[in-house]
Amino acid sequence: MSSGGRTLAVGDIHGCRMAFETLLAMIQPRPADTIVTLGDYVDRGPESRGVVDMLLSLESECHLVPLLGNHEQMMLEAADQPETMSGWLMFGGLETLASYGLARDAYEHDSIPAAHREFFTARCREWYETDTHLFVHAGVEPQLPLAEQQMEVLRWDKLRDRGPHQSGKTVICGHTRQINGLPLDLGHTICIDTWVYGEGWLTCLDVATRKYWQANQRGESREGELDEV
Repeated sequence: MSSGGRTLAVGDIHGCRMAFETLLAMIQPRPADTIVTLGDYVDRGPESRGVVDMLLSLESECHLVPLLGNHEQMMLEAADQPETMSGWLMFGGLETLASYGLARDAYEHDSIPAAHREFFTARCREWYETDTHLFVHAGVEPQLPLAEQQMEVLRWDKLRDRGPHQSGKTVICGHTRQINGLPLDLGHTICIDTWVYGEGWLTCLDVATRKYWQANQRGESREGELDEV
């Protein structure tokens, strides 16, 4: 990241393109910015395909660091393991298939654009680390460095206060929805999945200043400071 850039984290988007467009208009990404998207781009909301298209475009506007969420994992597994299809469909896969114009029995890896497959399988990471913060989709085992974390913890662990990470760095995560629509700040861990696909908001957090911006599917927006939550 070049000098002067912000490090911004974006919570679970879940196919909510309107909220994502509104949020990006608020933060105005700059070439020097690093934007870490925490995963769960697909499922539940109506425009998963459109969200991935936006992420691909965003790569040309800033330094994008996309993480892989459990919903992308389910989507990829459903193409290879038919026995997992019903589980994925129950958790938002139907909406994702509809966004790609696909029927259940027509879904396979080649059904979605090659650029989207490459984004999920080659561009998305398990985690990201800076001098001050750790970014994961779901959770971390506090006593293990990121390189030794189990995938189940990184992608699936529900947030619970297990204390600070051994590195002393602040953990930024999504995955565990905050149905009040506000980020959850535990001091050592900040969760910014604020339930955009339900009645909540999509959140972007500037990890240095602790300012956040939010948008919803109605195109409404608001902003605040973590210290005021």
